Parts: sequence; structure tokens; C-alpha cells
Amino acid sequence: MLKKYNDLLNLDATISKDLFERVDHPWEVLPLIKNYILEIIPNLGSEFKEISENVFVHESVKIADTAVINGPTIICKDTEVRPGAFIRGSVIVGEKCVVGNSTEMKNAIIFNNCQCPHYNYVGDSVLGEKAHTGAGVILSNFKSDGSNVKIRRENEVIETGLRKFGAILGNHADIGCNSVLFPGTIIGQNTNVYPLTRVRGEVLPNRIVKDTDVIVEKENL
Repeated sequence: MLKKYNDLLNLDATISKDLFERVDHPWEVLPLIKNYILEIIPNLGSEFKEISENVFVHESVKIADTAVINGPTIICKDTEVRPGAFIRGSVIVGEKCVVGNSTEMKNAIIFNNCQCPHYNYVGDSVLGEKAHTGAGVILSNFKSDGSNVKIRRENEVIETGLRKFGAILGNHADIGCNSVLFPGTIIGQNTNVYPLTRVRGEVLPNRIVKDTDVIVEKENL
């Protein structure tokens, strides 16, 4: 079973490192994000400004006039929030990130140097350092029957106890345009997903997902 962040996430690339170290599995941070943001807000430092209730952004952050940001939210140094972005709250966005045109985020932790630049949905998810989602990528976070999300890992099924859980993207994961990650998907670090692909369950590091059932190791190409 995936314990802690085993070669999946670089915890030095987020202000939420302490939160991940409190749990056994990375998806267990999801119900804790809101309260954690409220906990660390008093210690952010004078370079963070409260632009609306419980929305704290670093003074270097660029926010388009048409973006909507609800609290509690923290946006870190040198990040850009582009026109039409909608941050619904309970979100931590790291340094040097892009929250792009018409991208929606809720209850998520975005590590440093991530890009979600065009028409993305990122709900109840974690994006590791330098993860990237192409245009139109959806991290689906809710099963159609409303049951708890399970993680499918080879011959193992892991019960998460969560009704809403989108995806965890490892460091440097890259998701191609218009792909859909089903609830409870984990993408290993340095793994690429081709455009227009549906992905379910855990994908190991250093893979290329060419199609739903076509996954190859990069080193064998």
C-alpha cells in the first residue's frame, strides 16, 4: 500500500509539508485542508496580504480582475491567477504556479511550479511539484453512484473512506489535453498521460500512458 509520499511528492516544495507528515497516506490530507489553512494563516508573514476574508496572497502574486477567489485560500510567491479562474476555497497554491483561464479549484493542494493553465477542474486533489495539466483536463472527484472512492492498485483495492477524492499527481507528472482522471487516481512522478485518455487507479512512476490500457515504461522506449 502507498505509505506516506514514497517517491511521489517532494514535501520541500509546499508550505503544507507539516500536514502531510501528520498522515499515513497522501489522500488523508484532503479532509484536513480547510482547518490547516486557518491554522497556518497567522504565521504566513507580512508579505502575505488578506485580499478578502481568509484569502491570503503573497504580495508578488498576479491576479486577473475577472478571477474569483473564495476563502480559506493561500496563494504563494510569484504565482499567476489568470482571467476567469475560480478558486472555490480550501486551496493552497504554491510558488511560481499558474491557475489559468477558466480553471476551477476546490479543496486542493498545489505544490510549487505547477501549471493548470486552461479549462481545468482540480477538485479534492494534490498536485506535486512541477505537475502540469493540459487544456481541458478534468480530475473527476465524485463517483456517479455517490459511494466512497476506492484506489485500484494492481490486484489490491484500497478503501479511502472519502466520498470526494480526485487525483494525486506526483512530481513532474504531465497530463495531456482533454484527459479525464477518474476518482481516486494516482499518477506516479515523471509519468506522462497522452491526450484524450481516461485513467483509473494507480499508475507507477516513469511511465507513459498511451491509452487506458496501454501503459509502457519510459526506459523501454
